Amino acid sequence: MVDAPPPKRSIKSKAKVKTGCRTCRIRKVKCDEEKPFCKKCVSTGRTCDGYESVFRFAARQSPGNDSFHFTKSEADLPLVHSGLPEIAPADIERLNRCFSIKTMLDVKLGCGEEAKQLLEASLSDPVIRHAISSLRTLREDLDATGNGKTAITEHAPSYGYGLKKYNMALGGLVADMSFQNANKLKSSLLCCQIFISIEQLLGNYDAMVQHITRGFMIMHEYRARPTIDGNGDFLPAYHDQLPLLDVFIIKLFAAPCKFADVPRADSPPKPQGPPSRRTLAPDTRTQLTRLSQSVLDFLDEVGQVQSGAAAFQLRDRKASVLQALKLWLSNLESAQAETGLADTEPLSASFQRIFYHILRFVLLSTLDASPVARIRLTTENERLQNLANVVGQRVRDYHISDVSR
Repeated sequence: MVDAPPPKRSIKSKAKVKTGCRTCRIRKVKCDEEKPFCKKCVSTGRTCDGYESVFRFAARQSPGNDSFHFTKSEADLPLVHSGLPEIAPADIERLNRCFSIKTMLDVKLGCGEEAKQLLEASLSDPVIRHAISSLRTLREDLDATGNGKTAITEHAPSYGYGLKKYNMALGGLVADMSFQNANKLKSSLLCCQIFISIEQLLGNYDAMVQHITRGFMIMHEYRARPTIDGNGDFLPAYHDQLPLLDVFIIKLFAAPCKFADVPRADSPPKPQGPPSRRTLAPDTRTQLTRLSQSVLDFLDEVGQVQSGAAAFQLRDRKASVLQALKLWLSNLESAQAETGLADTEPLSASFQRIFYHILRFVLLSTLDASPVARIRLTTENERLQNLANVVGQRVRDYHISDVSR
């Protein structure tokens, strides 16, 4: 009788590790995905090499379907006057003006420090250099139209070149950010400032909001400011030199627009009557701008916190500002109901709603690194993105109707 062969032992192979830090993935072990460094690496004395990039943007199609590659001649093009000991004020003002279409109406943004930081970084970072070149090119085309339009079209003379430089910046950032370190995190946040401005020029407000929220999440996960974790422990800022993207965004949205300008003294008096579409937004914008300044003051105080006791005291301040924002939204909706605008909200009011959700996102992500905070941020991100999608489509419809006139 022939003996049956012994049963083969089934060897269970380890599942492939698809997430986690680079070190754990190389070791093929489960990562706890703690940020900025995973505890598994730290507890075993290993160097945690960081995580994959959050940037996964598809390249935009430019006229002619030109491919984009880094070339030495393009990467070395200077964006500032060479040979000077520091960035020239004219270069700073020029870039500051490109950040927002509001400057077409002579609005002052107050983003000179951000412009200087970007120009300094561009001297050694080709990705930032390409991003700035794209923004300047697209903005100069928009200014050259001279017809009051607030978004550039593909018929503009340098549209293809500006879009190509944008694609080069996006592609270069993804390549550089395969695994993150302090310098790459700084580069990504600086690029966010430019990408947000570019998408605004292109009229893509849904994409603009994507850049905003992804940048905010980088700041939150890598502790650009001190925070408190889920156990109530105080955590100092890990990367205290990271660009403060939230401050930059608040400045952009808080800057006055032509619609909210105070009437001149010699302008004829307006007839008295119930609030209309054009008188509703300035009042609510003024209130929201004041609240945004409260948020900026709060963020400044958080950046200087050095103890858990001081951080917990500021949490009460945070709750107060959140409550004031809630009251602002209630007032906006009440005013719209009184004027019959609840179903047909003016576009200007929708932009204020975007600003409202941005302020909420910033506050919710500050002084709270708990799992509950991450859930709230996910919810707030979905609300903000849904609103931006609607606003983006309305803006595109507006431009289409404007062209057909």
